[in-house]
Amino acid sequence: MYSYDGLFNLLKAKCIKRSELAERLGISSRTIAKLAKGEKLARGVLARICDYFGCSESDICMRVCESGVLRALREEKSARLSGGIYHETQVRLTYNSNRIEGSRLSEDQTRFIFETNTVGGADGVPVDDIIETANHFRAIDYVIDCAEEPLSAGIIKELHRLIKTGTQDSHLSWFKVGEYKTMPNVVGGRETTPPEKVADEMTRLIETYSAIKDVSLKDIVAFHRSFEVIHPFQDGNGRVGRLIAFKECLRNNIVPFIIEDSKKMFYYRGLKEWDSEPGYLIDTCLDGQDTYRALLDYFRIKYD
Repeated sequence: MYSYDGLFNLLKAKCIKRSELAERLGISSRTIAKLAKGEKLARGVLARICDYFGCSESDICMRVCESGVLRALREEKSARLSGGIYHETQVRLTYNSNRIEGSRLSEDQTRFIFETNTVGGADGVPVDDIIETANHFRAIDYVIDCAEEPLSAGIIKELHRLIKTGTQDSHLSWFKVGEYKTMPNVVGGRETTPPEKVADEMTRLIETYSAIKDVSLKDIVAFHRSFEVIHPFQDGNGRVGRLIAFKECLRNNIVPFIIEDSKKMFYYRGLKEWDSEPGYLIDTCLDGQDTYRALLDYFRIKYD
């Protein structure tokens, strides 16, 4: 597995998109896609990139050890293996995250949609619940694919686009799918960051987080809480925020956590009382981590 953080940082510093780099150097889009997946590039391609930036290979590419969790998720995703850790992650993360936001689908119904791509026994369930369930499956796939990329506004907005595409909200003229909110919103009686300040607040949040050298679970939870306080999107913030946390756990070789619907009141309390007692939210996430660790143990997947 390879990390291209050095290249991503160079591109960001010079305001060059990956698609532009591909065009300038005559590199195929398929080759550029390997960057997001952490796959090895051909030595000739690396040489062209190094010549272009006037740097060495070590400045843009580093061999890294892919975690056992991420490796298992990618292998089973690629094979579409049924009944393994990828399968259970899709069902349990999707069910619990959507349920926290008010979805009426049961875990069995969620599992049925994932396994058969059809709807069974969903009488009276809003169509959006079904659409957002299918969307969430695709968002998890995206998280697995880009797990090792540095967190960016582009990744965050893409997660929102994946979650909300095709919903009733997406047909509203003022609702911007995959873009920050345009109208003020209130959550739990608390005002969130005004639309005109969201972009700057998100930039500061991402930059502050990205400056951390050895990311811990507490750092990821702190980012999650700050993200939810900003509430950058009109809707879908909770699901996007929890997907970001899952991605960052995978990226930093930390056992991911899934907040179960049955623990959502502890989760809400943790978000609300973070400033006075961060331990509430951290403990809830540790509990979610134990739940996922039990799954890893069952499937005999190493996570050290």
